[in-house]
Amino acid sequence: MKKSSLIVAVYLMLTFTSGAAVGGFGFWLYSTRSVSANRRTSPEEYRQRYIAEYRTRLNLSEEQVQKLTAILDATRVLFRQVADKHRPEYEAIQQHQVEQVRAILNDAQKAEYEKIRAEREKKRRGFRPTPAF
Repeated sequence: MKKSSLIVAVYLMLTFTSGAAVGGFGFWLYSTRSVSANRRTSPEEYRQRYIAEYRTRLNLSEEQVQKLTAILDATRVLFRQVADKHRPEYEAIQQHQVEQVRAILNDAQKAEYEKIRAEREKKRRGFRPTPAF
């Protein structure tokens, strides 16, 4: 009788321990995947990882890294020029959409819509993505 009680206790302990281990691993997996997926990478962080990957995988010399950095700087300028050139067109399309949405709303909805737009604009200003190149 004592031997069977001991065996049951060992099985219960093994079951509890394996459940705790699986649960801990699942929590770790969830937290690392969900947090890292929601974290936005700044353009500068992206650029540093980009350069580091090229440096490592292509075995670049310091001179090549400097030239790559110059290429990325020039590309960044070109991207900004194109974005600035087309910004008025994007803003016109956005304004057209806003006007169309306002046209379908009643006065109470319009007030709430303006709050939503203000919140989104505040968020957008908090994180303004720029080309990392």
